[in-house]
Amino acid sequence: MIKPVWIRHASQLATLAGGSEEPVVGDRMNELTIIEDGSIWLEAGVIQRVGTDEELEQAYGHRAHEAQIIDAAGKLVTPGLVDPHTHLVHAGSRQNEFNMRLNGATYMEIMNNGGGIHSTTAATREASHEELFAQSKRRLDQFLLHGVTTVEAKSGYGLTLADEIKQLEVAKQLHESHPMDIISTFMGAHAVPREYREDPEAFVELVTQEMIPEVARRKLAEFNDVFCERGVFTPEQSKRILEAGARHGLLPKIHADEIEPYEGAELAAAIGAVSADHLLRASDRGIQLMAEAGVIAVLLPGTAFFLMAESANGRKMIDAGVAVAISTDCNPGSSPTVSLPLIMNLGCLKMGMTPAEVLTAATINAAHAIRRAHEIGSLEAGKKADVTIFDVPDFMTLQYRYGINHVDTVVKNGAIVVAGGSLV
Repeated sequence: MIKPVWIRHASQLATLAGGSEEPVVGDRMNELTIIEDGSIWLEAGVIQRVGTDEELEQAYGHRAHEAQIIDAAGKLVTPGLVDPHTHLVHAGSRQNEFNMRLNGATYMEIMNNGGGIHSTTAATREASHEELFAQSKRRLDQFLLHGVTTVEAKSGYGLTLADEIKQLEVAKQLHESHPMDIISTFMGAHAVPREYREDPEAFVELVTQEMIPEVARRKLAEFNDVFCERGVFTPEQSKRILEAGARHGLLPKIHADEIEPYEGAELAAAIGAVSADHLLRASDRGIQLMAEAGVIAVLLPGTAFFLMAESANGRKMIDAGVAVAISTDCNPGSSPTVSLPLIMNLGCLKMGMTPAEVLTAATINAAHAIRRAHEIGSLEAGKKADVTIFDVPDFMTLQYRYGINHVDTVVKNGAIVVAGGSLV
């Protein structure tokens, strides 16, 4: 039986309360609902009460001897961070491509010459279930140390039915065995594998007629994603893939307008996608259509930073009324990082977002992007007891002192899993 946890005297307790029903948009992304000298009581894996320390002293002071008490004086307390776009389960490394890009090669040039996604696909196909599990668990541990308590994990490095299933089964095992929650997305349409290069339509048929039905039958994924990009999948092919997923109960997501404007944002709005991700080159019309359709923009500034590209215009999207979330895009080629706090820093420095907006984007809006805002993403009674404590006095300092892991303590489902910056 896990003892109750009582977090006391937080310099700032950023609750993000009030955004559970609908994604947070516009000026509301700056409203963090902060409690000074804040306190929170966690019990049975659930947040029981949030308020000032004086209020919780009155309510729970008589039970103080039962609880693990965390003194958060001088610290910032937030909801556990949520990463809504990762390629967590994969094998191999692509550090050689880093040097190729520094010498002028583009992402698509590398991929079209057999590198990129194809390189990781080869390594992932060769890896055993056990090897994939071990590598991915190490990444999950690092996510946890950086304050993340829930991640979305995409397949897409198998590109055969058996290897896509292997990736998703590893993600399922991690979800069942690791403290963190893993939400799975099927992304068999991540690239056209080399063996289908001369007949991409045959691969689209494989994805829609064989892979999607089997993934759905096994209940291995909740979402279905596609890389809609010139030289990968056309908007028309992407639409067919996403509609096939929807027929089998998989909710649509889309990698959209990353390399060039390709009507990905428009497609996301037309099909009612849960999110459109990347959006570096999204058109003004596509952004407006997303706002009208309620499609969440999941922005990935670390990817643009690592590819030495101009970032998505988060400021424009927020001002247009789009709900914005942010993510690491953790993957071996274009964003090999697990530091969501660094991604928040980049959201401010490279996308024109405010410190409050990036915290909203990494908590409650990120939770909406994976359909979990009813249980995570804010500190409110009845939600999961997922909490991150940063060793900074306020949310502004968290962004001002960039590139540093300020995480002191992480509580997941009511259990302390990181203490003093180390795994428990």
